[in-house]
This record gives sequence, structure tokens and C-alpha cells, in this order.
Amino acid sequence: MDFDLPEGAAAVREGVLAVAGKYDQDYWGRCDTDKRWPEEVWRELVDGGWHSLAIPEEYGGGGQGLLELAVALEALAEGGAGGAASFMYLLTPAFGGLTIARHGTAEQRRELLPKIASGEVETCFAITEPDAGSNAINISTQARRDGDSFVVSGQKIWISGVERADFLVLVTRTIPAAEARPRTAGFTVLLVDVKEAVAAGTLTYRPIPKLGTNTVASSMVFLDGVRVPADRVLGEPDQGFAVLWDILNPERILAAAGGVGSGGLVLRLACEYAGERAPFGTPIGANQAVAFPLARIKAQLELARLMTYKAAWLWDRGRPCGSEANIAKLTAADAAWQAADRAFQTYGGMAYSLEYPIARMFRDARIAKNIPVAEELVLAHIAQHELGLPKSY
Repeated sequence: MDFDLPEGAAAVREGVLAVAGKYDQDYWGRCDTDKRWPEEVWRELVDGGWHSLAIPEEYGGGGQGLLELAVALEALAEGGAGGAASFMYLLTPAFGGLTIARHGTAEQRRELLPKIASGEVETCFAITEPDAGSNAINISTQARRDGDSFVVSGQKIWISGVERADFLVLVTRTIPAAEARPRTAGFTVLLVDVKEAVAAGTLTYRPIPKLGTNTVASSMVFLDGVRVPADRVLGEPDQGFAVLWDILNPERILAAAGGVGSGGLVLRLACEYAGERAPFGTPIGANQAVAFPLARIKAQLELARLMTYKAAWLWDRGRPCGSEANIAKLTAADAAWQAADRAFQTYGGMAYSLEYPIARMFRDARIAKNIPVAEELVLAHIAQHELGLPKSY
């Protein structure tokens, strides 16, 4: 066993940390307040090739894998971006680049991967629906075959980045859930040209006002007869569940990397404050009541990092990684939330002031316990598949 990062991944970490180091907390705070995509950072990631690490070299990418993407995301979050980093690596590098590289046709790869690598094309992902929620099996967005096209109707919710996207990676039902045998049959994943559908009036979206992660909008998406050419299918019609798992597992792994990085950032800020704040003449960090909870969080983050890297390593090798991805996401989200909560307690009343970044990090950390999958569902999966307990749903 070798616990050293591969040379390429270590270089990625240093390169992304150098980008992140140019932007202070005031910058990230302004992006959040203004509800603005961190365009300056994004352009640096694109120009440096830090966003296209998992795209094969023949298409202009770095020729690396999910592990390197996870390391890059963790570094950006830890370097200052916090929760804002996750969507910067999920939307286009993972949902677009990673998915098309593994499941796209030769023509799709030739057309889209160079444009993703150059920053010309951006993507987003849509699976969640108002009625289905976390039960992906029961989505009802329908894609009906009509000649050389599919015609799509339905609704999606909490779709982040659609306002920027050129293509939407859309999960549909081509066989209704009630008729599918097995239940995982009948999924078809489509690449929807967002701007074309908006211009045709068949795709509309409405941003949802939300508590945090305001550097990217999350929207309700309405699909009313969206026409998608049949050559825009990712994988095979009716067999999209295999593609879906190769989206959901990397999403959980990258969410875990974001949690580790965000937790590391807020822990560092808390320790800096605890080392300087001395209302009674001695830094508050000298008190065990302050120091020990912070030390425990450090241990939790290190454990979450190990599982995150293991899950990414497995995915890169085409090996099963569902349980590892779930455990990584569960432990990283919890560690990030504990770090934010403890940082809030360490800062005391000043954490409530928007002059400090703790309030923003506190808001952003909480949602990670619910997305991209609720921790209760992760625990149910572990109970059933790892412990052999009866299925609960």
C-alpha cells in the first residue's frame, strides 16, 4: 500500500492552491453576496487546465482521473473557496467532462470534449424532481421517441448552473417506473442543448431563493416538448442506469472532497482566531474546552480524506466504489459541518457578524448533510449492503 499522492496529483494540489491563494475571503464573500459566479477564478482554472484534468489528452485535457479532480477540488476549497469550490468542479469537469469521456460516443467526444477543455462549453446535471425527491427510481420526466429525436416533458428541481450551461445532462424515463422490469430499466440520459431549447421556448427555468452556496443559482427547470436528437444519448437508450451510477458516484466523491477542503479551511480560521483571541490574557486556544474539539475535527477530516481518495482511486480503476463513495460523503459532510459549528463557537458572538466569513461557511456546510444524497439514505445503504440488515424502504 502506498499512501503518497501520485506525482501528478501532488502537482495538481500545488497548482490549484496557487490559484486559490490569489483570492482572499473578501473576494469570496462578495461573490456570495452578489450571487455571482467566481468568474475570475474559473478563468484561471480553465487557462491552467485545472478544470479539464480528467479529459483525455487527445481532446486537450490532462489525461488524469477522478482522483486528481478530487484533489483539485479539495485544494480550491481549502485554499479559500470553501463551499463555492464544489460546484466549480461538479458542473462542467465532472458532469460534463468525466461523463462524456467515459460514456460518450466517439462523435460526442470529438465534438464536446475539446470545447469543455478550452472553456467554450459548460454543462450541468438534472435528475431531481419535485415529487420523486431522493427516490431517483420514481422520476417521471418522460422522453418519447419521435423519429430521429426524443421529445422530453417534465420538471426538475434544484438544478444548479443551468443559467450558465450550454448542455444539460438530463436523466429521463423512456419506460415509466411502474412498467420497468427491473425497476432500474428504462432510464435514458440525454445531452440537451440548453440555449437551443430556451430559444425554442421548450425549456424554461426559475431560480430558487436559497440560504447559501449563492455563487451558483439553483433552479426549477420546466421541459415542455424539448426535442433532443437521438445521437445525443449518453450510453444506450433504456440502459442509462449504468451511466447514472457513473455520475452519482463521482458526484458523491467530489462532494466529499469539497467537504474535506471546506472543513480544513474553516478549521484553520478557527485555530488562527483561537491562537490570537485572548480576552483573559491567555489565548482561548490554550483551553482544552476550545482546543480538544478542534483537534477531534482534525482527526475526522483526515479520516474522511483517506476514504475520499480510496473511493476516487477505485472509480478510476473501474472497480465498484458505491459503498466507499457513500462513506466518504457521509464522513466528510459531517466533519465539515462539525468544523463550521465549532468555528462558530470558537468565534463566539463575532461569528454572527458578516464581517467574518464564518457565517457564510456555516450556512454552506449545513446543506452538505443533505446533498447530493441525504445522510439517512447513505446510512440505509450501509445498513443493508454492508451490514446485511433488512431493507427499510
